[in-house]
Amino acid sequence: MSKTDVSRRGLLKTGALAGSGLALPTIFTAQSAHAYTNEPTGSSVTLGFNVPQTGPYADEGADELRAYQLAIEHLNGGGDGGMLNTFSSKALQGNGILGKEVKYVTGDTQTKSDAARASAKSMIEKDGAVMITGGSSSGVAVAVQALCQEAGVIFMAGLTHSNDTTGKDKRANGFRHFFNSYMSGAALAPVLANAYGKDRKAYHLTADYNWGYTTEEAVRSSTEAMGWETVAAVKTPLTQTDFSSYIAPVLQSGADTLILNHYGGNMVNSLTNAVQFGLRDKQVNGKDFQIVVPLYSRLMAKGAGANVKGIFGSTNWHWSLQDEGSKAFVRSFGTKYGFPPSQAAHTCYVQTLLYADAVQRAGSFAPCAVAEALEGYEFDGLGNGKTLYRAEDHQCFKDVLVVKGKENPTSEFDLLEIVEVTPVEQVTYAPDHPQFSGGALGTCNNGA
Repeated sequence: MSKTDVSRRGLLKTGALAGSGLALPTIFTAQSAHAYTNEPTGSSVTLGFNVPQTGPYADEGADELRAYQLAIEHLNGGGDGGMLNTFSSKALQGNGILGKEVKYVTGDTQTKSDAARASAKSMIEKDGAVMITGGSSSGVAVAVQALCQEAGVIFMAGLTHSNDTTGKDKRANGFRHFFNSYMSGAALAPVLANAYGKDRKAYHLTADYNWGYTTEEAVRSSTEAMGWETVAAVKTPLTQTDFSSYIAPVLQSGADTLILNHYGGNMVNSLTNAVQFGLRDKQVNGKDFQIVVPLYSRLMAKGAGANVKGIFGSTNWHWSLQDEGSKAFVRSFGTKYGFPPSQAAHTCYVQTLLYADAVQRAGSFAPCAVAEALEGYEFDGLGNGKTLYRAEDHQCFKDVLVVKGKENPTSEFDLLEIVEVTPVEQVTYAPDHPQFSGGALGTCNNGA
């Protein structure tokens, strides 16, 4: 289908060809041609911010909410404008979205899929939210994305790293700016091989939900391809707080590397337990024992403190980046809150701007018009270099950061250092890659 055909299809979805003389189906009446879920009719528009305010990812949720509030301020013309000044698109003018003041409501996902769906449903049905965004769990993201598809609203995923979000569970109404498990594995493997060699025996501890599964699969695949052997892979409950019973068997396994497929408070606790057991002081197979954390955040590093020193991982973004977009965001966020933003904050701020920009460029809040504006969209100036929102799966493709814990941090915020900016070409994969197979994007839903 050509771009012209796609554009024509999108216009039909929003009824924009109703007056062109075409013989449209009777469903396209004057009243219904533009109708969609929660079409804003007044002087404001409401967005729904669904974040973990309680539970193991609450720290990320608090930073996400700070970023959302900052984005709303900038969209409405307040503050210094932040990344609106560096964004390659100049559609947004600081006068809201399509001239409407931007308002918001919040929900608590509790890092539980059922709770997240319930809060998103309430924001859509009771508060009139035209877009839902947020979350710090892939299980939550997949559940809420499916709900938004059914309800006919756009879902701009927050912090979700599982391949499934834009793989087998992708949806036409859902979009992800954050990177994924495959990208972490592809970026990390060469760095790990260079640092630790190609003859390693790895033991995986994996959070027992879809993010853990796909991260383990991605890291196993990439490290085994370079010669590493996986000696064990053990699932751990998301609600686990003491990992001592899971760390002890590692010592008897013959593994010389522990890979912690854990995030948030889980990673802080499991890494702390591993250090308490003396793993980092041991030698196995004639090698110094090593620990790897595939997905890092500054908040996790802060929670784990000195235990992160020298430990490799990957991250979507870091506040120390020196591109103009990152510097603008760090300056705005730091001025407002007194400390630098996390990658969760960056992702959620950017997703809000990308949604608003897509509406502005489309000239409509109709989900299918917004989706068309985002599909295949290339942009720059938002902190990760040139980025593509791929049409086939609604996944963003951009450079990926490999980081490690700093040996001599200068503050509680200066705990990670960037060791490599992995070019986007190295982490790009085909839409039908085996790690992403099994699902179809489907058709955009405008809802009511």
